[in-house]
Parts: sequence; C-alpha cells; structure tokens
Amino acid sequence: MKITFLGATHEVTGSCFYIEAAGKKFLVECGMEQGPNHFENKPIPVPESDLDFVLLTHAHIDHSGNLPLIYAKGFRGPVYATEATADLCNIMLRDSAHIQMFEAEWRNRKGKRSGKDAYVPIYTMADALGVIQQLAGCPYNRIIEIAEGIQVRFIDAGHLLGSASIELWLKEGDVEKKIVFSGDIGNLNQPLIKDPTYLKEADYVVMESTYGDRSHGMVPNYIHELAGVIQETFDKGGNVVIPSFAVGRTQEMLYFIRQIKAEHLVYGHENFQVYVDSPLAVEATTIFQKHHIDCFDEEATELVQNGINPIQFPGLKLSITSDESRAINFNETPKVIISASGMCDAGRIKHHLKHNLWREECTILFVGYQAVGTLGRALVEGAKEVRLFGEEIAVNARIQVLPGVSGHADNSGLIKWASSFEKKPDKVFVVHGDDTSAKVFTQRLRDELGYDAMAPYSGTEFDLKEGVCTKEEVGIPLEHAVVSRKKPSTVFERLLAAGQRLLTVIRHNEGGANKDLAKFADQINNLCDKWDR
Repeated sequence: MKITFLGATHEVTGSCFYIEAAGKKFLVECGMEQGPNHFENKPIPVPESDLDFVLLTHAHIDHSGNLPLIYAKGFRGPVYATEATADLCNIMLRDSAHIQMFEAEWRNRKGKRSGKDAYVPIYTMADALGVIQQLAGCPYNRIIEIAEGIQVRFIDAGHLLGSASIELWLKEGDVEKKIVFSGDIGNLNQPLIKDPTYLKEADYVVMESTYGDRSHGMVPNYIHELAGVIQETFDKGGNVVIPSFAVGRTQEMLYFIRQIKAEHLVYGHENFQVYVDSPLAVEATTIFQKHHIDCFDEEATELVQNGINPIQFPGLKLSITSDESRAINFNETPKVIISASGMCDAGRIKHHLKHNLWREECTILFVGYQAVGTLGRALVEGAKEVRLFGEEIAVNARIQVLPGVSGHADNSGLIKWASSFEKKPDKVFVVHGDDTSAKVFTQRLRDELGYDAMAPYSGTEFDLKEGVCTKEEVGIPLEHAVVSRKKPSTVFERLLAAGQRLLTVIRHNEGGANKDLAKFADQINNLCDKWDR
C-alpha cells in the first residue's frame, strides 16, 4: 500500500500520483505539464499497460491531458470521474489531440524543407478517442467499489463543473487507510457552480497549494466592473475583446453578461451583441446546461426553475465555422468578443487581437491568469508592439485586467479547507503549487494547524500502511526553466509500448485453457517469424 508522487510536485501543472494497493496499480490524475517546467519529473514506474485504472478529479488538461498518451502506450483500463468531468474530457481531450497533430503537421512542413526526420505527435486523435471510450462517469456522493479492497467517492470541489475531491479507502488484510485527494479547491461564491465541500476525516491528505502563498484580495463587484468596461468601450465605438478559457471562465462571463443585460447596466447599447468564438467553448456551454441539476449552485438553480437560462440571453452569437469567425471582424458595431485561448498563445483569439489591438477605442479585457512567456502576459505587462501572423501589431487598445476572477481558493480558502478535518490526518502532502507556494503553505499547515505536512518532490514514495516515507527525493532542478513540451513519442517507442502491452495480456491469460494458450503462442511466434530480421 504505497503512493509515489510523480507530477505537480513543487510545480503547478502535470498532476500525477501512482498507487499500489489491494493488488492493483493505478493513477490518481494523469495531467500534462503546461508552462514553465522547473523540476525533473519521474516517469510512471510500471508499463502503462499494467495500470488497472485511473481516478480523475476534473477535466482540466493539467490533470487529464496525458490520458491519451498512456492509452497510446497500452493502458486499457477504466478512467473514473464524475459524469460532468467525463463529458468535458470528451471535448477537451479531442481538442488537445487536435493541437498535438496540428503542431506535428506544422513542424513537418518546416522540417521537410530542411531534411529533418518526421515529427511524431505526442498522441493522435485515435488515442484521444480510444481513451474517451474508457471514461466511466460516476455520481457525486456515492461510495463505489472499484475492486476488492478499494472504494472511492467523488465530492464536489467547487473549482469547475464536475470537479471533485476524491475520498479513497484502501484495505489490505485487516488494515484500512483513507486518503483524500483535494483536487483543485474552488474559490468561494463563484457563479454557476457550488462552493467546495469540506471533508471531516482522512488518514492522509494530498492537497493543492496553487495560491498557498498569496491572497486574492478584496472581492470586486464583477458585474459592475464588467458593465463599466463595456459601457466605456462602446461609448468610444470600440469592441471589448475577452481572451477566455473555453471551459469554465467563458461560461462565467456569459453568466455575468446575462445579469448585466437583465439589469440594464449598459446604457445606450442595450441590444449589444456578444460573440463566443470558440467551438470548444460552445460545446462546453452545452455541457454546462446539461449538468445544471447536479452541478449548479442555488442561485443558478433558482434561475433555471424560473425558466431562465443563466448563460443565455438576447444578442448571444455562437461562432462555429471559420467563416463565422472571420465575419465578426467585418461587423463594425461595438460588440463583446469572447474567444480562446485564455492566454492568447493559440486559437482564434489571436485573429481578434490582430483586428483590435491597434484600435485605441477597443479594450482587451483579461479575466484569467497569464503565465510567464505567453502573449497574454506580455500584453498585461505593457508590451507596446506584438507579432501576430508574421506582422508587427501596435498595442493601442486599452489593456485591462478584471482582478480576483479565479477558480482556485487563495491561501485563506486553502487553510479553511484543510482545517475542516475533525481529527488531524497522519500526514498531509502538499502538491500543485510552485516551489515557493508549496513550501510556504506546508509551513503554515505545521504552524497554524499543527499538521505533519511535507511537500514531496517527484519520485518520493510513501508507505501508507506503515506511515513511513520509504524514498524521499530532493528534487532535481532543470538547468534552465523551460516551457514544458512533452517529448514526442517515436514510432519505435510506440512499438516498445505495444510489446509491453502484449506481455500484460499474456500475464492476464495465465491459467487459461491449454488449447487457447497454445493458439495464442502460435500467433505470437508467427508474428515474430514475419518481423524477425
């Protein structure tokens, strides 16, 4: 009964934890690293084909994005998540695969001219579609027996539609331990979704620390601040362009704008149009509407019961096709344009920036975190000129940030969540925060709550049954922090993964009928005869 910490250790992205218990090998989270990568991460310690299942807290790519990769390497087990998370992963993993394949195509066009070897994508659409079929949606608040000695329950974490903390009970012989994975803990009073649920009992806790060293500050009046930005921009004849994450943040903006329209907070432009220009965001909005019963908070639920869709309103336009997207910038009427990606480093938002950044009457309104090295970060920090599609674009538009819009609890919210346990956990593992944040929050847990807390580095192993750390890593910093890009799998690596999966299948057939096993052996030998060189 042990846990190995692999990803999101002293870093914010790439969540991944490996557990061996009750005769099973499985992952909690399977995230992709995004943004700067400061520490070396250890690989999954067993062949992916040996993994029995995966537990997933929510759909964000830094928690789910490597699911197609382990599928490509032979994983064929179920992926357990809430029903809303399963639906969101359906669209987000397809979108991620599209990005991987588009990047490979672009690189190969350039590489062909210089005689470079073909660039193989991290994973393909077929891999994404394959693992999507493995998604197993689970209801909130119900204990589910995954296997003998392993039970799980998903509890609303209030971070994103379908997000969950995971309660995991592990039993070997007469020893049972409960480990809680916080997932990403939500901020209080977010629109649409419920506040996080506070848990009472755990032997071990693995909790995030994204904002473990800082506060969001005073909560602004989002409705009136957003209405003010729209009013001022429209009065000048400009557009309000909002770079927004397609899942979560876009739906929150629609919720705010519906209220602005309902309360007539923008004068002289009452019938203004709002364009959501992101196919992914449009699909995600449909999923939000589908899950209003199990995921919406009281306020949003009351609107639905009164026949009001909380994220729809007159003047809302959904752009799907490229032609519809291009047409937006030929419409000279002042409007709101919401488009992905939220950090401006990909997607249709770049086209809207090209058409609006140089116009003094326009406003670019940022409503989410901008990572170092992204175009969004450069604009927020005052860039006077940026390069888009090979052209230098002057930054004349007003650049504004709507502060405090965060899906994560800040340091006070994290302490509130951690302090809810009625009995001190035996150990708290602090993850999903940068080096400073993880260290600061770990010390706060020790000083303020008296918890036995540690911030493990990748590769650290802990025996849950005995309550001891069997292998403690010190962390291997990379010489230069780089924007993480997974090394693409070579075709030969995929072949090796297929061989590992074959070994797994062979082991699973131990004890089968001699006639069937002989036939299987003959098929393998025939295949070897064909390819043995």
